[in-house]
Amino acid sequence: MNSVRELLIDEMRDLYDAEKQLVKALPKVAKATSSPELGEAVTKHLEQTRGHVERLERAFEILGAKPRSKPCQAMNGLIEEARETMEEDMPQHVLDCALICAAQKVEHYEIAGSGTVKAWATALGFDNVAELLDATLQEEKAANDTLTDIAAAVLTKTDSPEQDVPGEHASKKRAGSYSTVAAPRRHAE
Repeated sequence: MNSVRELLIDEMRDLYDAEKQLVKALPKVAKATSSPELGEAVTKHLEQTRGHVERLERAFEILGAKPRSKPCQAMNGLIEEARETMEEDMPQHVLDCALICAAQKVEHYEIAGSGTVKAWATALGFDNVAELLDATLQEEKAANDTLTDIAAAVLTKTDSPEQDVPGEHASKKRAGSYSTVAAPRRHAE
């Protein structure tokens, strides 16, 4: 690799493969959920992910590069971890929580990759490419925020959180409120 432009294309190929892997994996995740909100969020993100693939193809075209995949071992590992989670024997609400965690790991990987290649495209003056990558980046961030909100909602809808959270949280549920189990989504700076 002799230039940042070549590195940009190489990393886009990694992201391209990651997104294509997700297009195959997300329907299985959606099917494994019991929370309607989580299933809807995964299905919505599947449609967005198909759009991410198309955006990357347009970005390759702008750069005069072939839209080829570079095997993304990181995404392969994250998807394998999620598959193993789906095979575990656990209550459905616990599985939903585990799937949210797995999905957020994926989102964070995509946010990191998309943010970096967007910054490179901007620095290199490929504004059209940067706009495409930024659109994907914003969708990845929104998906992550949605998953955080759903994580809190799954816990507050659970019939018996005292089985999952020992100590004071169980007594709070018996007192009528266990929504304090979930941490706030965003912190003020």
